[in-house]
Amino acid sequence: MASQAVTPQSEDFSKWYNEIVYKADLADQSPVRGCLIIKPYGYELWEAIKSGLDRRFKATGHQNAYFPLFIPESFLKREAEHVEGFSPELAVVTIAGGKELEEPLVVRPTSETIIMDAFKQWIQSYRDLPLLINQWANVVRWELRTRPFLRTTEFLWQEGHTAHATAEEAEAETRQMLDVYADFAINDAAIPVIKGKKSDREKFAGAVHTYTIEAMMKDKKALQSGTSHNLGQNFAKAFGIQYVDENNLPQYVWTTSWGLSTRMIGAIVMTHGDDKGLRLPPKVAPYQVVIVPIYKNDAERTAVMEAVERLSRELLAANVRLTIDKRDSVSPGFKYNDWEMRGVPVRMEVGPKDVEKGTVALARRDIAGRDGKQFVPQDNLAARVLDLLAEVQAGLLQQAADFRDANIHDAASYDEVKQIIEAGGWARVWWAGTGDDEARIKEETGATIRCFPFEQPGGAGRCAITGQPAAQVALLAKAY
Repeated sequence: MASQAVTPQSEDFSKWYNEIVYKADLADQSPVRGCLIIKPYGYELWEAIKSGLDRRFKATGHQNAYFPLFIPESFLKREAEHVEGFSPELAVVTIAGGKELEEPLVVRPTSETIIMDAFKQWIQSYRDLPLLINQWANVVRWELRTRPFLRTTEFLWQEGHTAHATAEEAEAETRQMLDVYADFAINDAAIPVIKGKKSDREKFAGAVHTYTIEAMMKDKKALQSGTSHNLGQNFAKAFGIQYVDENNLPQYVWTTSWGLSTRMIGAIVMTHGDDKGLRLPPKVAPYQVVIVPIYKNDAERTAVMEAVERLSRELLAANVRLTIDKRDSVSPGFKYNDWEMRGVPVRMEVGPKDVEKGTVALARRDIAGRDGKQFVPQDNLAARVLDLLAEVQAGLLQQAADFRDANIHDAASYDEVKQIIEAGGWARVWWAGTGDDEARIKEETGATIRCFPFEQPGGAGRCAITGQPAAQVALLAKAY
């Protein structure tokens, strides 16, 4: 049962976030350092994310498979940049069954290497391409500083791995899957992400290009919410993945990988949540409607519950996900606060007067107080509720987009960049800097290049950092 008082976002956003995760019943602490127990309510949210993505993956021709959790250590060493990038985070098994292993096994931090080894066996001819595989799995990265859903030692995710005959096909796949992530984030999670390319300093270890969707949280920090990597032929050459082309000549394949994790749960919490708790977009909410029956005695209870059962059947028939709060041990007011904490998009109240009048009260979670409450006829209720859910979905996206746009500021000089970052915003700058410039900015301001957005203004400008002519705009921000 959720306790209602939480630290206000304005007072301590980090503390607010941690409290919400536990008070809203998304997760529980684990006896294993850096790990998290995902409770049923949190896991149902993950399942909604999973089904929304999986549907899109299959529509673009991908198939699900599963690969081992343990990876021979030698596999990671085949792609030098890859192993260097992951070395500090690896968990390694050296003893199993009471004996020291001949070769240590790495607990999966990501699966490029073991999947590439399988691709080598599966791909012989151009007829075997493209090979489009996705895996839903858990991974382990030994994090020093952890935060629920955002950065944990073990987390859940999907990782797509594909092989193609040409560089152009691999690039098209990499961009297509970023579009899939953006489509899910915007249309299901109501998060107005920005699509763009990572700098070389920020790209995935072993990738030629990394593309990202970046989201602004309520504390104005950026959250990298999904990434798609063009791996070129780096892994193909490291693992000897070749195919015979139409001219009977051997060629190396071109590969991609892309992933989105339970970090998306954190993104939903921090994009939409307020001081009363979660505010969940209807498309991913475990319950879209909570029905709260109100009565004082058995006679009222009988009449109210009869109406509640009838109306719930109508809503269920319209595929509305709902729950009925039948608890007699707590007051209606407590129930309201409890379900507000859990972020249910619409609360439906049914009392004796509603039974008499043939009405119900509908309160939407995205608009506080009386402004978000309306009394509607019970007739044609399902259609009204579906319309209201669509309004809530659109309302959350619009609020998040307005907040994001109000906190991205153009900067013409490094001093302006510093001022914007210090105030907590994102700086949009013309960029012609180097990796060393990036490193200096991070050291001095804590900000990094989040991406070079796909939507560029065109033309040219002067780099805010170096003063040199620049042909592209970058977004700088502090990030999780």
